[in-house]
Amino acid sequence: MSVPPSETAIPEMPPGPADGPGRESAGRERRDKLRRFLSDWQGVTGLALVVLFFASAILAPWLAPYDPNAMDIPARMSGPSLAHLAGTDQLGRDTFSRVLHGGRVALYIASIGVSVSLVLGLVLGMVAGFGPRWLDSLLLLVFDAVRSFPAIILALATVALTGPSLGVVLAIVIVTTIPSYARVARTATMALRHTEFILAERSLGASTPRILLHHVMPNVIGPLLILAAMEVPVVVSIEAGLSFLGIGVLPPRSSWGTILNEGYLVIRDAPWMVVAGGIPLILTTLGFTFLGEALRDIFDPRMGRER
Repeated sequence: MSVPPSETAIPEMPPGPADGPGRESAGRERRDKLRRFLSDWQGVTGLALVVLFFASAILAPWLAPYDPNAMDIPARMSGPSLAHLAGTDQLGRDTFSRVLHGGRVALYIASIGVSVSLVLGLVLGMVAGFGPRWLDSLLLLVFDAVRSFPAIILALATVALTGPSLGVVLAIVIVTTIPSYARVARTATMALRHTEFILAERSLGASTPRILLHHVMPNVIGPLLILAAMEVPVVVSIEAGLSFLGIGVLPPRSSWGTILNEGYLVIRDAPWMVVAGGIPLILTTLGFTFLGEALRDIFDPRMGRER
């Protein structure tokens, strides 16, 4: 006689006592962090400004009322109006459209520069913190040498050899910002190097690359992401500064730095160009700074501000 399936089926085991409370505790912690973030006016303001920066840069071709390089000589040096919200420049180009497209250049430099610097800094920092002492000393020497070298001097020397271009700006941004991420990653790696779970992995025969990839990196990446949020305005300012000096993005390509440069030449007759080029830099800097500080306060309370 066949036995009914209900009698042969293995009953489903209820979750262990540690599983349910563990998940509930993790969910409660996430909700608490979200509540703390939403109650921080600086964090919410920073997030709104960051979203505005990304949205305006990505949607610039659709938001810009004119072609950023289209010239209208009869309308040159016109003040702000309904037709031209931020006025026009010396060639009659719409300043508001050029500001929006300049945000695309800033986003391009910031996204690629910060991403590459973060990855390289993470790898070099973990190698320095987990490797032998001589390698750590050598990498620290390189980091200090790069940080002590002024970015402007490095840019001038590079441009003298290769000529100004967007690629040169990107290379300078990456080289000058790697040490910041590498030092943070090195410090965090050295703090983890002699912990019990790392020593246990070593005793079980785990290779160094496996330990770094599966155990060190997940504990190091968090502070680096917070640092990346605070480094974005630095990268944007570097690009704008180099473009302002004429060794970054070249005309007719729009950049906040070139807009400031062109506006500075006619600041007495058309001050709106300097204002239009400076406001995005100020808002972007405030947005990422506020957001980075709010995230730091939530995920690393030891470094947070006193409430």
